[in-house]
Amino acid sequence: MLSKMASSPPDTSKTIKIERYNSYLRRVNSTKLLINASSKVLFRATLLIALALIFYFVLHYPPLSDAPSSFHLHTTRRNFLSSALYGPHAGGPSWEKQVRHSSTPRRPNGMSVLVTGAAGFVGSHCSLALKKRGDGVLGLDNFNDYYDPSLKRARQALLLKHQVFIVEGDLNDAPLLTKLFDVVPFTHILHLAAQAGVRYAMQNPQSYVNSNIAGFVNLLEVAKAVNPQPAIVWASSSSVYGLNTESPFSESQRTDQPASLYAATKKAGEEIAHTYNHIYGLSLTGLRFFTVYGPWGRPDMAYFFFTKDILQGKAINVYRTQDGKEVARDFTYIDDIVKGCVGALDTAEKSTGSGGKKRRPAQLRIYNLGNKSPVPVGKLVSILEGLLSTKAKKHVIKMPRNGDVPYTHANVSLAFRDFGYKPTTDLSTGLRKFVKWYVNYYGIQSKLRKETSTGGNNNDHPEESD
Repeated sequence: MLSKMASSPPDTSKTIKIERYNSYLRRVNSTKLLINASSKVLFRATLLIALALIFYFVLHYPPLSDAPSSFHLHTTRRNFLSSALYGPHAGGPSWEKQVRHSSTPRRPNGMSVLVTGAAGFVGSHCSLALKKRGDGVLGLDNFNDYYDPSLKRARQALLLKHQVFIVEGDLNDAPLLTKLFDVVPFTHILHLAAQAGVRYAMQNPQSYVNSNIAGFVNLLEVAKAVNPQPAIVWASSSSVYGLNTESPFSESQRTDQPASLYAATKKAGEEIAHTYNHIYGLSLTGLRFFTVYGPWGRPDMAYFFFTKDILQGKAINVYRTQDGKEVARDFTYIDDIVKGCVGALDTAEKSTGSGGKKRRPAQLRIYNLGNKSPVPVGKLVSILEGLLSTKAKKHVIKMPRNGDVPYTHANVSLAFRDFGYKPTTDLSTGLRKFVKWYVNYYGIQSKLRKETSTGGNNNDHPEESD
């Protein structure tokens, strides 16, 4: 009996069960770890794919229209990327240092001016004129591609040489504007940013509403809330006179018949300015520019593309009115416009609001800035032919119904009375300076250099526009 018991195998069932249970636990734990790791990998992969799709859509999704007018969509996408990646504190300490340095006046009682559209034609000239006399100047520009952005970048480089820093951003970026006012207590705003051009509004109407109305309102919303509120000088347009037949155009005449969407948005701007002045006590001065021309000008303007086409041997269209009369413009040289802008800034009174509330009545003004001397477009072409030593191939046609008006003529007596505005540059002199700049900037080697270099020291660069 004892021998049978001794020969019986030991009972290992409990050990086997324990091993099986441990094995099961190990498998369960391994599965959990695998699931957890897989979940993390899947989450990260999904996040990366989503971000990649967002960036792909923002950067590469085709515009809604094949027309070049879709540029404002690219501007919107760029603003979205800026806000998404950087937020309102995009620049950091070094950026803030640049902003403060550029904005600090170098003369006693100097102004600190935010210039919107600083890389534009009028904006770059005004920025340099203010900086040269010792005011602090900070630029803001979105560098859109309404016309060749390389020209805007060249203006930017010129401004930077004179220690004027341009912040790249959009008027509709409220956090950016708020950040700028947090960094610098601007005394003045020179608001020149806008969607320009009369005919382009037929291709891309939304860009005019986005820039000239929504952008202006956004700027005023930020300005009304800061303390102290800045005084604001802004660019309206002679286009607001629209179908007005009285001549010369005076500020007291009616401006409720705009002939183009561009004119309508500028007229809307004047009414918006009245509202913010009335409710919030913002000091606002509107300037109605009359056909500004000169060095560093806009390529979409007639004098600019006439010059280009005449040199290239291309035909140009010279318009006549529907009843056969010559189209005439009150061409105003850029230096005269700059003097008007600076004069308006110098005589702008302080805003009267505080904490977004009006304390007492504030200054509200509107002025014409023109040359007081309408010139037929045919005469403009004749002057260019002489300066370029080339005969233009002219197509004389009737003016299309695209929003242009046949005639402009500025009465500037109000601006003369209030800040001494007095234009001094006739069209022949101004075009000679423009052509000299044009051939130098675009590197045109010809007898034009000799022709355009006569007549003394020409103001052909913004830094000479005092």
